[in-house]
Amino acid sequence: MKKLSGLAIAFLLLSPAVFAQEHYSEGPVWRVQLVRVKPTHMDEYLTSLQQVSKPLLEEEKREGMILDYKFFFKETKNGPQDWDVCLAVQYKNHAAMDGLAAKGEAVRDKIMGGKQKAQQVGDSREEYRELISDELMQEILLK
Repeated sequence: MKKLSGLAIAFLLLSPAVFAQEHYSEGPVWRVQLVRVKPTHMDEYLTSLQQVSKPLLEEEKREGMILDYKFFFKETKNGPQDWDVCLAVQYKNHAAMDGLAAKGEAVRDKIMGGKQKAQQVGDSREEYRELISDELMQEILLK
């Protein structure tokens, strides 16, 4: 009897996930960062993205750490505190993010020459941009 009631409880707890899966399958995982660039610093920020971020992301893509990446400009404004630039990085799934910090440090050292240079770039970016949001999202593919 206890086994039967245990199975019934497990079914009730898992059934919402089972029913949800009938509508979609899980796709890749995206890390999305929304950035507000301080006035008159857009050229400086874009130069930094081009010279530092793009080579790092390209190497991560070559090494299979990420599937893809994209940069977006926001063309509409909802207020002065809104974001301007979005960076989206695509991973195959959540498991692809296991051990990512160590792999990322190796790529950083290869491309930038070490942690100190990366810290300098990060510090200088704080002068001309503000991170508004950093989100992790699961893409879903409707059936």
